Amino acid sequence: MGETPASWPNDEFQAVFWATKRALAEAADVAYRRHGVRDGQQFLLMALWKEDGLPPGELARRLGLATPTVTRAAIRMEAAGLVTRTPDLSDRRLVRIHLTERGRDLQHVLDKEMRALSDRALATLSDEQRTTLIEALDLIRRNVSR
Repeated sequence: MGETPASWPNDEFQAVFWATKRALAEAADVAYRRHGVRDGQQFLLMALWKEDGLPPGELARRLGLATPTVTRAAIRMEAAGLVTRTPDLSDRRLVRIHLTERGRDLQHVLDKEMRALSDRALATLSDEQRTTLIEALDLIRRNVSR
């Protein structure tokens, strides 16, 4: 590939972006599965570490997901011993998701895994390249979110 990045066709951007996304997801999956967490569940855990006892609809809103997606994840996480789903005391139709002791204890472990994965992904980039990459990814996110 002797071309400069500015001359890459748009489809090459898509190919590189999706390959990178897939590689990061696979590496994250390996890291989190060591602790009994499926990739993606770390984001539900992170939201619950900030505020425990949220209903699935609120978790979905905060994470930009569909409520059924959060409900299915919470069922799997409950089976793994990470959370419990309990009826709301004032509205029995509403379910609240609470961290178990195991779910709470994973905060420091998963934080360490996330930092290690970021360090690995960015290891060969200079500080300037890291800043540029983060700014560019945020700009892309804003461009496609319009």
